[in-house]
Amino acid sequence: MTDRMERSGLRVDTALARFVEEQVLPPIGLDAATFWSGFAALVGQLAPRNRALLAKRDELQSLIDAWHMSRPGKPIDQGDYQAFLREIGYLVPEPGQFAIGTTGVDPEIATMAGPQLVVPVLNARFLLNAANARWGSLYDAFYGTDALDAAPAQGKGYDPVRGAAVIAAGRAFLDKALPLAAGSWSDVETADAPLADPAQYLGETAKGRLYRSNGLAIEIVVDRSTEVGGADKAGIADIVLESALTTIVDLEDSVAAVDAEDKLAAYANWLGVIRGDLTETFEKGGRTLTRELAGDKRVTLPSGETVDLPGRSLLFVRNVGHLMTNPAILLPDGSEIPEGIMDAVLTSAISAQDVKGLTRFGNSRQGSIYIVKPKMHGPEECAFTNDLFDAVEDLLGLDRHTIKVGVMDEERRTSANLAACIHAVRDRIVFINTGFLDRTGDEIHTSMRAGPMIRKSAIKGSTWIAAYERRNVAIGLAHGLSGVAQIGKGMWAAPDMMSDMLEQKIGHPRTGANTAWVPSPTAATLHAMHYHEVDVFGLRGEIAEGEIPGLDLLLQVPLAQGANWSEDEIREELDNNAQGLLGYVVRWIDQGVGCSKVPDINDVGLMEDRATLRISSQHMANWLLHGVCSEEQVMASLKRMAAKVDAQNAGDPLYEPMAGNWDTSFAFRAACDLVFRGVKQPNGYTEPLLHAWRLRKKAAMAGSPMLAEV
Repeated sequence: MTDRMERSGLRVDTALARFVEEQVLPPIGLDAATFWSGFAALVGQLAPRNRALLAKRDELQSLIDAWHMSRPGKPIDQGDYQAFLREIGYLVPEPGQFAIGTTGVDPEIATMAGPQLVVPVLNARFLLNAANARWGSLYDAFYGTDALDAAPAQGKGYDPVRGAAVIAAGRAFLDKALPLAAGSWSDVETADAPLADPAQYLGETAKGRLYRSNGLAIEIVVDRSTEVGGADKAGIADIVLESALTTIVDLEDSVAAVDAEDKLAAYANWLGVIRGDLTETFEKGGRTLTRELAGDKRVTLPSGETVDLPGRSLLFVRNVGHLMTNPAILLPDGSEIPEGIMDAVLTSAISAQDVKGLTRFGNSRQGSIYIVKPKMHGPEECAFTNDLFDAVEDLLGLDRHTIKVGVMDEERRTSANLAACIHAVRDRIVFINTGFLDRTGDEIHTSMRAGPMIRKSAIKGSTWIAAYERRNVAIGLAHGLSGVAQIGKGMWAAPDMMSDMLEQKIGHPRTGANTAWVPSPTAATLHAMHYHEVDVFGLRGEIAEGEIPGLDLLLQVPLAQGANWSEDEIREELDNNAQGLLGYVVRWIDQGVGCSKVPDINDVGLMEDRATLRISSQHMANWLLHGVCSEEQVMASLKRMAAKVDAQNAGDPLYEPMAGNWDTSFAFRAACDLVFRGVKQPNGYTEPLLHAWRLRKKAAMAGSPMLAEV
């Protein structure tokens, strides 16, 4: 049993209570008794509303299910469908013309365009790497990836042939981003060659010269003592790009946090990175290395004045959504605290040290706290988040709207009512974005009873997807987000396919989005080149004048009307879904890893988090419900793919095989539940089953007899 302390009627895990009382509250001058009393009152007021909102989700889903079941096989008439959705309150009236009123926003969010990283909070090393990804070596990014159409490096030392290709690519980039008054960067013999636009030159750094293009900095490193710089006629040893302007430190889809122990580790890492003293020591190449946060970059301006540019990415923290509870704190009636409420209070209390200027480096220079809030369904839930953040500010003694919110447009009811969602948080919103996987998972579940869906790969080309992506940007611009907030796009999931990323991901800034997600610091540096090529803010005027796609397009359900798939096609689809499902679940359940590079069915490594799981499990559940496949076919696919996933993980000494252990492998049983119980999962979410099975796994690892059937 968890050791707990009584705090104003709340039963708090002892280690968590001590962490809060010893490390979080004293620096911000909050008395523990006052804090816990206020926290208890906040939970008492808001937890019932949280539960009521979840009940509303279930009610709406039941009504939508019944509507589809009352008209089996009939095409969906958009007029009838939308009238029904308005009648039940799924669609709400548009709020009319308004502009957001958010103030106190850092330029990385409001007025700059560049890449955004998402990093699991539980991995301190990855967290530090992401925070330090504000600046990245373009030479290293070219040299170590497939971004160049050139021969790979040979041997362990420096390959001058590969290096020459890297340098040529770097010079070509400079010719585009920093054109010279005459000639090419490939011909210069000095790094201070005159520019076509002298205003692009900013000043000198400790390592070279600093320039700016489309609002992003470029550092040309001059060092003839290095192998690269010594062989370069201009002495240029590297090109360093301002890369990940912002990073989302994630407590949600990329982590497996199911109890007080996990949550405490998450909060401790958030405190460390905010406070500035987080470090991680690890072994690499036979050496012991310690990672810590990078310092700022000092620039000497032409006037002789010095300024410091941030050396670290500006940090958001992504809290969990409204759905889950957590046993870290029990309420007076013995129930678990809504996890999103706990996250809001504790991550904000930690961030208050930054607001009060008590940290080593500082995060927000505007004194703001940035929280991304995922998986909200419609404006009612956004309004609840606004009230929650009001209450947290009052509890912590923070000015109103110190806490800013990022609204993830990843649920169907939010997409359909996006303007009203923005209106509900209009004085604190700093971010909207799109996310294909979760949005598709909700698309499938919402219309689960309407009929079988088209194949998963075909959904990306659906009419509603194109409308969804365009609406997000257009509605954001229509309500004043440009120059105040980020409009973002989703993840590039293949970290080893940088050549393809360079070719395709330029499409994101071309939509008018001023940020998009990348899976690694290296990817951030390469993606940063796109923002030098595309003037995002210059495009927005034209985009804003375009027509906003209507609900007739957005609400088209991707049904497989009259599809007649062969047995081979059905098996192929099931295998693809089952392999992705098992490859992710086995690490989540058995090792507590919520995000990693998981080989797909073709052995291509993809960065996957819980959103991947939602779409795969819901797609299989949908086909099973409508008789496209049988339970026997699904189980055969799961077992076939378990053997494949076992083989893909054969080199992992911590891996526990699933094949043949059908009854004893918690991971395999969890995967089966996600499919066979998928229709009944709230909004198709995977968290309830994942948490239950992970808790059982942790209990088994600890030798606990608490292994009751889920």
